[in-house]
Amino acid sequence: MSDNEHLEQEEIFSQVLRAGRRTYFFDVRATKAEDYYLTVTESKKFTHDDGSFHYKKHKIYLYKEDFQEFNEMLKAATDYILEEKGEEVISERHQKDFKRSSEEVEVTSTENFTDVKFEDI
Repeated sequence: MSDNEHLEQEEIFSQVLRAGRRTYFFDVRATKAEDYYLTVTESKKFTHDDGSFHYKKHKIYLYKEDFQEFNEMLKAATDYILEEKGEEVISERHQKDFKRSSEEVEVTSTENFTDVKFEDI
């Protein structure tokens, strides 16, 4: 099998959503049995102090048997967020004039915190 045929087999359908520093890829791929599944990849660009950059990627694999329940849960979660908070983006990162109210800011001592790494779990 040539490289081009292999690539065609891997990506059957693809869509890209660019969202600021993040890019989301929705790719339909084929299993060895020629059935289809979906990969959703989040790619986020990070810039180093010297101007160079790298990307961190996170990927999930979603198979047909999970589509319906996944869609239902995604819709329920997104509907909840929109009902509770509306469509306006409210965040320090997205709004230069964003200010937290003094009542919302809680100062917490860090003396009781311990650094935990995923490798430790």
